[in-house]
Order: sequence, then structure tokens, then C-alpha cells
Amino acid sequence: MSGSIPFYQKHHLHYDRGYRSKETQSKVSQYQASSRYSASGSASAATRSRGLNVSSHSGLKESRLSPSPKRAKPTYLAVDKDNQIIGYVVPIFRGSQEFATGLSDTEEARVRDTAAYMARRDLFTSGLEMERSELSSRKETMRESAERITLNKRIHEHEEHFKRMNEDSLMHAPEFVIKPRSHTVWEKQCVRLHCTVSGWPDPRVVWYKNNVALDPLANPGKYKIESRYSVHSLEINKCDFDDTAQYRVSAMNAQGELSAFASVVVKRFKGEIDEFLPAPRRAITEVGPVSEYGITFQTHIVDKFGVSFGREGETMSLGCTVIIYPALHRYQPEVEWYRDDVLLSPSKWTHMHWSGDRATLTLTHLNKEDEGLYTLRVTTKSGYETYSAYVFVRDADAEVEGAPAAPLDVRCLDANKDYIIVAWKQPAVDGGSSILGYFVDRCEVGTTHWIQCNDTPVKFARFPVTGLVEGRSYIFRVRAVNKSGISRPSRVSEPVAAMDPADRARMRGTSAPWTGQIIVTEEEPAEGIVPGKPLDLQVTEATKNYVVLSWKPPGEKGLEGVMYYVEKCVSGTDSWQRVNTEIPVKSPRFALFDLAEGKAYRFRVRCCNSAGVGEPSDPTEATTVGDKLDIPSAPGKVIPTRNTDTSVVVSWEASRDAKELVGYYIEGSIVGSNVWEPCNNKPVNVTRFICHGLITGEKYVFRVRAVNAAGISQFSQESEAVEVKAAIGGGILHASPAPPYGITVLECVRDSMVLAWKQPTFIGGADITGYFVDYREVIDGVPGKWHEANIKAVSERAYRVSDLKENKKYQFQVRAANMAGVGIPSLPSNTFLCEEWTIAVPGPPYDLQIREVRNDSLVLLWKPPVYQGRDPVNGFYVDIKEADAPEEAWRGVNTKALEKTYTKIKDLKEGEKYVFRVRAQNKAGVGKVSDVTEPVPALTKPGTKEIVVDVDDDGVISLNFECGNMTPDSKFVWSKNYEEITDTSRLSTETKGTKSKVVFNRPGEEDIGVYSCLVTHTDGASSSYTLSEEELKRLLEISHDHKFPIIPLKSDLAVELLEKGRVRFWLQAEKISNNGRVDYVFNDNVVSQGEKYKMNFDKNTGVIEMTMESLTPADEGTYTFQLQDGKATNQSSLVLIGDVFKQLQKESEFQRKEYFRKQGPHFIEYLSWEVTPECCVVLKCKVGNMKKETSAQWHKDRHQIKVDEHLGFAEGVLKLEIAQISKKDAGVYEVILKDDRGQDTSTLNLTDQGFKDLMNEVFSVIANSSTPLKITSTDEGIRLYTFVSYYNDLLQVTWHYKDSAIAFSDRIKSGVVGEQLWLQIKEPTEKDMGKYAIEFYDGKGGLRRTVDLSGQAFDDAFAEFQRLKAAAIAERNRARVAGGLPDVVTIQEGKALNLTCNISGNPVPEVTWLKNDREITSDEHCILKFESGKFASFTITGVNTSDSGKYSILVKNKYGTESGDFTVEVTEGTPDLGVTSYWTDEEGNVVFGPNTPKEKMKTSLTGTKMQKRKESVSKASTVKNVEDREQGKKNEAQNDRNPGEVGALDSDQTKEARVDLINQTLPVDQSEASEQPADSAEKPEAVAETT
Repeated sequence: MSGSIPFYQKHHLHYDRGYRSKETQSKVSQYQASSRYSASGSASAATRSRGLNVSSHSGLKESRLSPSPKRAKPTYLAVDKDNQIIGYVVPIFRGSQEFATGLSDTEEARVRDTAAYMARRDLFTSGLEMERSELSSRKETMRESAERITLNKRIHEHEEHFKRMNEDSLMHAPEFVIKPRSHTVWEKQCVRLHCTVSGWPDPRVVWYKNNVALDPLANPGKYKIESRYSVHSLEINKCDFDDTAQYRVSAMNAQGELSAFASVVVKRFKGEIDEFLPAPRRAITEVGPVSEYGITFQTHIVDKFGVSFGREGETMSLGCTVIIYPALHRYQPEVEWYRDDVLLSPSKWTHMHWSGDRATLTLTHLNKEDEGLYTLRVTTKSGYETYSAYVFVRDADAEVEGAPAAPLDVRCLDANKDYIIVAWKQPAVDGGSSILGYFVDRCEVGTTHWIQCNDTPVKFARFPVTGLVEGRSYIFRVRAVNKSGISRPSRVSEPVAAMDPADRARMRGTSAPWTGQIIVTEEEPAEGIVPGKPLDLQVTEATKNYVVLSWKPPGEKGLEGVMYYVEKCVSGTDSWQRVNTEIPVKSPRFALFDLAEGKAYRFRVRCCNSAGVGEPSDPTEATTVGDKLDIPSAPGKVIPTRNTDTSVVVSWEASRDAKELVGYYIEGSIVGSNVWEPCNNKPVNVTRFICHGLITGEKYVFRVRAVNAAGISQFSQESEAVEVKAAIGGGILHASPAPPYGITVLECVRDSMVLAWKQPTFIGGADITGYFVDYREVIDGVPGKWHEANIKAVSERAYRVSDLKENKKYQFQVRAANMAGVGIPSLPSNTFLCEEWTIAVPGPPYDLQIREVRNDSLVLLWKPPVYQGRDPVNGFYVDIKEADAPEEAWRGVNTKALEKTYTKIKDLKEGEKYVFRVRAQNKAGVGKVSDVTEPVPALTKPGTKEIVVDVDDDGVISLNFECGNMTPDSKFVWSKNYEEITDTSRLSTETKGTKSKVVFNRPGEEDIGVYSCLVTHTDGASSSYTLSEEELKRLLEISHDHKFPIIPLKSDLAVELLEKGRVRFWLQAEKISNNGRVDYVFNDNVVSQGEKYKMNFDKNTGVIEMTMESLTPADEGTYTFQLQDGKATNQSSLVLIGDVFKQLQKESEFQRKEYFRKQGPHFIEYLSWEVTPECCVVLKCKVGNMKKETSAQWHKDRHQIKVDEHLGFAEGVLKLEIAQISKKDAGVYEVILKDDRGQDTSTLNLTDQGFKDLMNEVFSVIANSSTPLKITSTDEGIRLYTFVSYYNDLLQVTWHYKDSAIAFSDRIKSGVVGEQLWLQIKEPTEKDMGKYAIEFYDGKGGLRRTVDLSGQAFDDAFAEFQRLKAAAIAERNRARVAGGLPDVVTIQEGKALNLTCNISGNPVPEVTWLKNDREITSDEHCILKFESGKFASFTITGVNTSDSGKYSILVKNKYGTESGDFTVEVTEGTPDLGVTSYWTDEEGNVVFGPNTPKEKMKTSLTGTKMQKRKESVSKASTVKNVEDREQGKKNEAQNDRNPGEVGALDSDQTKEARVDLINQTLPVDQSEASEQPADSAEKPEAVAETT
């Protein structure tokens, strides 16, 4: 159950049974046990009687099928067999036992002996038990407690026994089948909460309001509680604000308790409820009233008082005879009297008496406050009956002839220690002259001495009274004064005490019981502390007579209670003046008088006590003295309607924009008498009033005035004359509108439907103000009760009815209302099913209207459908047919969809009747058709006129329409494009009699459109006029010609600056003749041409100008050019004061200085920078007035920059180029132009933010020059790269992978090579697939290049990586001759030859030696060795001529083959026993030989080695490309080098180039391995020995 409890109730102890003490829980369990016991054994005992028939609540006998007997409702009336009352049944003890059991003595004694009876007795006598327990001693309490524990144990055992012996499966705890629903209702309506509860035994249901049980007997007529067939309801009659609460319904039986909650919110809607005509609904249901005493009272009020008239000072009695049946001797009904729905209490002004059959109300001393609607309400236990009638109180005769009537309703507001605001209402009668004001008098309670509070009359109906004595009570009265004298005093106010509101609240409240706690509500004042500043100072009321201030006391009050000083200051000054200099005020309120009307003041307040005066509060905003509340405007149209032979119902339109409206006064006059009499002397706050006391047969006119505190408005226009005659039989048959008709459905959703209907054929005596919609549910063809769909009237003829049930059928009816009242409802509509529309096409358009009917044309208007379908409506189609033609005769008016909601239908046949319908379309198609219009004959009605366009002598363009068949209620309604014109900024409407016109305020293109005029309350008088662009142009030309007497201006007076800072005032007239003249006015003084002012008037162009060399402070003011041309005049002014003048003067002085600056070399455009597409920063400025002698010096940080090739000057532009900008280029740059005429300087700050902005632009150029991100593969992995036109070290680049910044590692690296930015991914996997991006930062949005490394792109790159990786391994491990051999060896015969070279490869290559392309083997003469898999040697022990020839070494493994060739030439010579050795480098060049000097140890052999390598098929294509590029570089280098240097240079460059390219295509470890094979540095690369 806790889930349905609001949070603010969970902290209360009574929201469930958890708060009960153990003792109470025991009693509840005893009660439950007794219920079970009664269910099993005593069902028959409850039905026995002692000889008297006791009538029950329902009149039904107890059912024997029920497991437990139902508790009879209490009744104390005894009746005989004929149901005649014969006496009372005296209950045994109502406080202890809720009903009479009806048992015999023996049976009652037996039941009393049982534990159940004892438990029930304890349950209902707990209150007495508590009182006795407080008086008993501790010993008795302990003994009783022990007995109670024993009893509880016995009861528990007894209960458990019956549970086992008589287990009943039907018993279950209460459950809410339907929970009560929350309601929001209007004040004075009735609301019903109902729920359905199941449970066995039948639950006992109790209703609570804010957790307080509701007792219908305590509030007869207010609450009505019903319980029928498990349906329980609570009806709250005539709801007011106090009924806004949370209501709880609690259901409890022997199995448990359950609660449900619902909220009721009561709202008030101003102006919708007629408070003067209350109609409380009787608490009577369909089956009749129910009485707790078992009988039904019938109340009849007879011999009623009627509408009564009295005069001030008289005594009046109102009485009614009340007949109550059946009549009980000592029965006392509740009799209440109300005035204007406010309950009256006995006082010295009202006495009430009830004689047993007559109720009387005596008004001892009539005053105008007693006027109103009096209601007698007689309440019995069965309901209540009411009767109402109006009492009018006329003014007493004035003591002075011509003096006004007395004010009324004097009340005291905002009472404080020494200050009270007195408010009142103005009288209806002013004595023939306007009221000048009011005097307020006060009198201390207990005395008879009246003191006048104000010396001069106040016109505002509120006045602050000051100077009161704290703690004393006062009464007040008010007198009105006009030029004839002073009125009688008003009725005195209620007494009010001058004291602090908090003290008054404490006195009004009741003292709380002692709780043992001391609550400190306010800190004790500290001794010797000056009080602080008052808080929240504000102006609460301001009139031209006084200003009221209010504030809050400070937090620190000091030693004792504080008092206050009030200070004022004229706005705009700082001179504060104390207002109450003599005596400080005690209240946090103060009224200031004698303030100058129209002046603005500021106010502040200081606190003071014995310790001193505190700091002032914060001052208020400037407040202008004057009435802030305006007198209301006059009410609108007044409509009288016949009512009875002596009364008329008067209705009127409320006063517009009225603030704090008090009410209205109505006056009536017999036609021709010109004597006006007040119909009411107390303001009414409704717009409908019944004027009584009129003379039958006379004709009256009426007028109304509105009232608020500021005064009384002007009278409304007089109404039409109405004859005082009963409305029935000869009166107005239809004051209210006829019923609407043609109800259709425009849209339907799950729980709401949008309805549309047609306007009534007769609207009654006034315009329709709104409509009311009712609905009822139809079940199996049987309609239910009508329910109101809207409380407030709707002005449109379409309304959404909400809170319907899905898939239920409903009928609807509509009523129209006007000022005279609400008309009768329409016939019930067809039955509509409430189900959601799901069609794709639009719903039907609605509200079809026909206007401007002519012989051959008419205009059709409609509103777009409410239901638009799946897509918005994009057009409309109009269908037409003759009224008497069959359905097949429908034909379309338009073939192309119309965008607008109106169309003019032409080519009609004169006299033929037509009907029309409209369909809407959207993208899905054409939707439902609208309702068919009424048949309309194509005839131009007699007297029909068209709109006429006119241009008057002043050039004003207007549209004019005249109607000859108007009625008194007719109005002209102008529309543009058939939408009523509400914006008056461009159009103004004027109506006089039967003519109306629309005037164009500023004709322009915005005014192009279709203008129409409709006359209401006629037979459709209307016309339209199309203002096209051509027509507007024509009218403007005519208007221009008519406006010639006014000299038109092309431009108003303006000011501009000329060279040298001269000031030019000028305007241009549109057209002016040679006779025209101009007066030049400055500050109302005419100025003439002279040294200071130069004037010029060009009559051909109409340009008028006046120039001044410069501006001085004396030239601040207003300049005016006054033009005159014959009788035509015009003028234009220009105000130059304050900041506007200072700005213009400053600009003039600047322009003057600029002029002198430009006499020498100067800057036309100051120093700025730009970045070229080549990322070159150019500082430039544009100069002028240069000559040969002019010098231009560049400085950076005040140091002159030397002129170099980057400094240029051409075509007036001076530039300084910075090719590769870096941080060292940051600084302040300055250019100085100088020659004999002067100098000029321009500075550019390129530090901090300036340098950042420049670099960001450089970065932006670099980023924009970047190429699209591309993918390439290397033997290490995959590389992403882009090229930029120029790279800067300050460039910030971020690499992204899947929109996240990449965290670099040994596997993923980035870098820059030249202008290439790359990202290397080593050993890529599928996890590296995705979108990559490089982002260039430029301080703005940046630039991002992206590439998608996934799918086929990744597959291709990965395959290429695998191939390059394999090729790199093959290249690195193939067989090769690492150390070269000499090309030619020349050796003398007989010597020994030894050649050695390095061999590399993995696996170890096979070595083969060839001579003249034939393989040779090792023998004693030619020794061939291959040692350690690295060194191959070739040795000939003794060379002879046969050894000459071509020798080759061939090395081979699985990755490739390579060979080295050399030639041996044997010459004859002297034998030498020595050995000649040749050492070569890796390319085969001789490093040193036998003739090499020791200091050089190097000589070249006879030529350059030409090495030939035969490469295997498996050599990688990438390496071949590398060699091709190497060979190309060699060829280029050989063109510029000496032949002797080719070998060494080629060797170095080729090696570097290869290493460089391999580094770009191979992983780092592989490139290093290829550059230096293992152990290659340990031994020489090639050895040649000669012996």
C-alpha cells in the first residue's frame, strides 16, 4: 500500500495501521475474532427484534447467504406496521455502541460473556479507558496490564482454533477494482469521486479529506456519501477553494485495510460564473434523498420575499415560511442566509430569527453595502432548499442639495503599528457634478470623537492613514465632496488595531498545549548594537497625492525594537533629505505626501535605536509621482433584453484593458425624459444585470460605467430603447442565438475528436460570443447522459473534445451564446466512433463560407483540414454542381491544386443555384470531401455596391465601401487576403454611418493583395478589390501628384564629413521650383552665410547643404532646414547632442589630422601580412605621395633591417618577404617613411597572439597544399604518406585512427622526410584495418586528410608488403662476390699470382672458377681455395704464357648467382723470386700494390673495374629499380667528373643512394644488415698476390 501513498504523508503516523499501539492492535484482532465468531454461530441472533420494526438504511433484509451479518445503519425512529412514526428508540449508549443489537436479555448476557464482546467493548470505549488509566495507581495499572496480556493470549488461541476449525476460503482483504480519479473543477460546480471495492466480508469504507474523516452530518448538504453494490461515492456539492485537498478512501475488513487517493483542485474563472445568480444543486440522487434517521424530509419554501427596495437608514426584514415534512416536534433544520454567496453572521447590522416555521432576516440599518442577492438556505439531513431575491438600497437624501452620495464598503488594509491603508468604493450618484475627492475620518474605539485624516480631498479610492497610536483600535469612515458640498458619511469600517501583523496573528491564534519545549522564535536583541540596513525596500503604491513605501526589518535589531527614518532624493541628484525629521516611524510602512507631481524621486530608509542610527538601505528605483492606475475605459455595447413587466436584463461588453476593476454601475432613463436613475448602488463585477423597479410599458435606455480605485470611467454608449414588457407573449422571441447545425468530425485520435459545425441561421439580438459543446456516450444504441466538453466558451466553430474512450461511440450537441445568454442546443449529431484515423490522405476542410455573390461569380472560403494525413497539405480542389443536379454532376473548378484557402469562382449562370465542396491533397493523394455548402443562387442582390479606390487631395490612398441595408448591429469587417486586418501600422480603418474606408498609411509592396469588406448582420453584403503591383504603382503616382503642396524630400537632413574634417549638413528635396527658399536654423536661431557657415542651394537637383570648417563645443545642438516653395513647406531637423555630437567632433578632428598627414609621404594601407601559396610570409603596406627622395626603413624590434633582395617597392606597395619563417622571426615590425615633407610610421606586432595568428595562417596554407593521403607498401610494412609544398618545424600534425589520436610505439611510427609526412605500420595485421587521418592544426577548424585502409585497399597493400618482404630477404641472402677483383693483372712469366676476394650469401654459396668460360679445378699449378665460407683464393704457383686468358669466379646459392671477371696477361721478363700482392676495395679498385709509396700506399691499376653480375630470377623488382636509379645517377655524375674520380665517387654515391632508398622500403634491421654483412670488416675485401 505504501506505493500509492504520497511522500508528504509517509512521515505522518496515521497513513496506515503502523501507528497503532500494541493495545490498539490487540483490540483490532479481538474485533476480527468476534466477526469470525459471529459468522459461524450467531447469524440468526442479529435478525431478532424486541417487538418494534426498526427501518434499515436500504430497506432490504439481511441475506442468509452472507458469511457474516451486515451491520445495520443507526436509526432512532420507531415506526409501526404502516410505517407511521410512533416515537424514538433510545440507544443504550451511543458513545460506546454504534448500533442497537436487538438481542434478548439472555442472548445479550451470553454474548457479553464471550471474549468477542469484551474485545468490541474495549474497542469502542478506548477513550474512557484512557481516562480511567490516568487516574489509576501504578499497581492497578500493572494488574490490568497482566490481565490484558492473559486476555490477549486467550483471544489469540481462540482465534487460531476457529481458523483451524472454520477455514473460509472466500475471505480476502479489500481490493480496489476501480480507484477514484482526480478532478479539476470550477468553483461552484459539483464533483463526484467514486470507486469500486471488492472484499469478503464486505469492507467498511471511510472517506478522508487531508486524513481527516468526513462526516456528512457535520456538514449537511456539503458532502454526500453513498455505497451501493460495492460502488462507493463521495459527492462534494458547490465546491469552493477550501475543497482543494487530497481525498483518501479507506476500505477495511477482517482481512486487512487498503487505501486509495485522489486529488480535487477547485479553480475560479473570472467572468464566466454569474455570482449574482447562484443555483446550488440539491443533494438528491436518482433514487431519492437518503437520511441517516431513516426518513426523507421534504422542504418547501413558501410565502417568499420578493425583490425589495429600501433606503439608507431604514430597517428591512426579509422572511419566508418553511414547511418541512414530516413535521417533527423538536426537529431543528439548519437555516442560513447569504448575500452574494457570502454567508451572513449575526451582527449589529443583521439579525436572524427562526420561529420553527418561518425564517426572518432583519437589516437593522440599511446601507448600500447591504445591496445584493440574498439567499435563504434551509438544510435538513435529506438535503437543502434555497430561495434568492435581490435587495436594492437607494441613497438617503443628501444633507446639502447637490452633494454626492456616500461612499461604501470601507475596508482597512495592511494594518501596522502606526499605519493603515483605508480603501473604499465610489458612489454611483455624484449629485450632478463630478466628485472632487474624499475625506477619511478616524475614531478611536470607545470614543465618539471623529478626526479628519486628510486636509485636502483625495481622488484615489485608497488612502494611507498615519500617526496612529500603537496598540489602540480604530474605526474609519469616508465622505465624498463635490462643488456643492460633502456627502453623508459611509458606514463605518470594522475595528482594526494598530499593531505589528505578527503580534496580531499571535493574538488571533489559540495557545498551544505545553510540550515541555521552549521554542525561541527570534534572537534576543544584543546590547549596544546599532541596527543594520532595512531589507527589500520598495514602492508599493504611487499616486499623485502620496507614495507608499514598504520594507522588511533588518536582521540585527540591536538593544530594543527599531524605528525608522525615511529619506528622499530627487532623481538625478545625490542630495538626500530626511522626511520624518521629528519622530521616527515604528512600522515598516510609510506614506509620503506633498511630493511634486511629475517629478521622479528615489527613497531609502535608516534604522535607529538607542545605540544610534544605522546605515541606509539600498535606494529604490526612480519613481515618478503620479497615478499609476488608469481610470478604466468605457464599457462596450449595451444590449437590453425584456425580462418581466418590471425588469429588464442588461448586458454589455466589458471594459477593455481595465486594471483592478471593482465593478460596474448601470443607469436607466425613460426615453425622452433625459433623467438618469441608478439601477444599482453597489458595483457589480459581472457583465449582465437585471434592472428591477421599472415602469411597465415605458421605454428605457441604459448606459454603464466601470469603476476601479482610480475613478469611474466615461459612460458607455446608450443602448437601444426597450419597452418594459414581459418577454413571453409579445416580447423578443429569440434574444439568444438559434441552435447551430451540421456537426461533423474533422479529426479523430484515440481519446479525442475534433468537431466542426455551422453557424446558426439566426444569431439573436447580438453577435455570437462563443459556443458550448456537450457529448454523451452511446452504448448499444442507447445514449447516456450529456456532459459538458468545455467550461469556457470557444469562439471558433471547431473544438477538440478530449478525455473520450477509444472505440466508444458518441453523440454531440452544440449551443451558441451571445450577450443575451446561451441558446438552445442543436439536435444531437450522428453517432461517431472514437477511433484513431490512420489514413494517409488529409481529412475534410471545414467552415466553408460564400461571399461576394454576383450574377456570374462568387468567392468561396474554407479552412484547411485539422487532420493532415501522413504528409502536410499542399493544395486544394473545389467541386461545383447545380443544387438540383444528381451526385454524378459534381465537377472540378480547378485542375491545378490551389495553395490558398479561397478562390473566386467565375462563369456562373445567372439565377442558377449552386453548391460547393472542397477537398485537400497531400503527397499521398486527395483526401475526404468537406460538407456541402447550402445552395446559393448566382444573383446580384439589389443595392449591391463595390469597393472604390480613392486618392484625396493630400495624396492619401483609401479603399471605400458603402452598404445601404445595414442594421443597428452591423459592422464593417475589412480583410486582406480574406484574413481580418488587425495590424494598424500599415492600414487605418474609418467608419461613419453606412460608409467605411481603409486608408494606406505607407503604401508599398507589402500592401499588395486582395482586400475585401464584409458587413455583418446583413444578407451577405461584401465586396473585394485586388491591389496588384501595377495598380499600386499607378496609385502612388497619383498620390505623388496630390502631395505636391508638401515639398517631398528624397532624404532627410543628414551630416557627413568632408576633406580636412569639414562638416557638411545636407538634404535633398524631391522637387522644388525656382521660387523655393531655405532658412538655416541652429538652436532656434537663423544663421546666415559667413566665415563659419557656407550655404549652397542647387534648385535643379534639390540638394541643400551647409558646411562648417570644424566643430567646437559651442556647435552642439539642433540643426534645422526650413523649406518653402509657394504655399508648400517642409522642414527636417538633426539633433547633435551628447555622445552623438562628441563622436562626430572626434571624427572631424581625426579627418583633419589625416588630411595634414597625407600632405607628405603616408600610408594608404598600414602594415599587414599575407601568406603566399609557397608559404612565404610577406609583410606589406601601401604608401602614397612618394618621391625619389623618400626613404623607407624597415625595423624589427627597433633594429633596422638591412635591405636585401627580399625588400621591394613597386606600384606604391612596400613588401618584406620572409622565406622560411620560424620563431626567430617573431617581433615588432615597423616601417618609417621619411623625406623633407615629413614622416609616417606603421607598426605591426608579430609577437604572442599576432605571431600565433600568422603561424596559423602558414599552417593553413601548408595544410591546404597537402596531397591526398596515399598508401604504399615496404618490406617493413605499410606506409601512409602525404606531401606538402613546404614543411615548417612548428607545424602541429596529429595522426588519427578511427577518429582517435594514435599513440606511437616501436611498431607504429611517424616522421618527416623532406616535404613528405609519413606514418609507418610495421608488420600490419587485420587489427590495423580502418580509417586513418592526418590532421593539420591551423588555429581554426583545421584540415584533415583521410584514407580508408580496409577492404581491398588493405588486402592489396598487405600482399605488396609480403612480396617486398620476401624480395628483401632474397636480396639480402643471395650469393654475391662482396669484394671485387682487378680487371686486368699483368705479371711476368715465372712469378706466382695470388688473388683473394670475399664471398657472402646464406646459405653458403657454391664457388666455381672458370678460365675462358671453362671450369677449372684445383691442382698443383692452380690452387683454388674457399675458406670459412667467406674467402675465395686463386693461386698460380708459377705463371707461364699459357696462363694468360680470361678468368671468372661464379658463386651460386638458391637466392641467386653472381660472377667476377678478371684478365691475366703474362709477359716475358727477368725472373723474380718475390711475391707481388694487390689489395683491392669492395669494388675491385687497387688500394695498394708493390709500387705504392709508404706514405700513400695507393695506386690505380690500368683501368676501372667493370663488374658483371648475373642475377637470379628471384631478385626483387624493387631492388632492380634501385639499381636503375643508381645507374642513372652515375651517368649524370660522369658527365661532370674526371674519369679517374668516377670509381670512388660512384661508389660513395651509389652506396648512399642505395642505403637511402632501402631505408624507405625495408625495415631498419634489414637495411642495416644489407649495408654491412656479417664479419665484413674483419678482413680485406680482395687480395692479389704476385710472386
